[in-house]
Amino acid sequence: MSEKHSEITELLGPTVESLGLELLGIEYLPAPGGATLRLYIDVPATDGGEPERTVTIEDCESVSREVSAQLDVADPISGNYTLEVSSPGLDRPLFTPAHFGRFLGQQAKVGLKLPQDGRRRLQGTILRVGQDAIVFGLDGAEFTVAADNIDKARLVPDWAALGLAPTKNSPSKGKPGKGHGTSTGKQPSTKPAAGEPHAE
Repeated sequence: MSEKHSEITELLGPTVESLGLELLGIEYLPAPGGATLRLYIDVPATDGGEPERTVTIEDCESVSREVSAQLDVADPISGNYTLEVSSPGLDRPLFTPAHFGRFLGQQAKVGLKLPQDGRRRLQGTILRVGQDAIVFGLDGAEFTVAADNIDKARLVPDWAALGLAPTKNSPSKGKPGKGHGTSTGKQPSTKPAAGEPHAE
């Protein structure tokens, strides 16, 4: 995680938690003309290991309002940027070893910061998770990746098991893997105007 990622995560995490939600992680995407700051939020898991409900558009709007005000004060990002708040969706992003540990036996798609065994990307089954590394099942063998070498990772949903795989008689209209979200335009010197909720 970069210094900017760490700074923003530490800044916003308590605010999201104060709303009864969990900040899974952030994506900070600099670009000419304006960056994008994307927050992924979730409902904390219960003692049974699963959240008692799913994230709603209202949750995203509440987080967007509170976080926008905090970012105005702290101003950790110079220049224009767009704030997006989203639920994780079925193809949820995985930011920490603990996130991988919740989904042992499931498939994940991973992008690496540095090539490993000639690979920059891989898709494999999450077999084991340690404090500093994740072991994937890949091509019939084990493939260990250092946690700090993972750039981006997402679950690969089993669409057939979820009953969402397209059939031969019905064309696919796209996989409903993305969650709810809101988007807010941000100018450094003015209050951001809340955007319309939309699916990310």
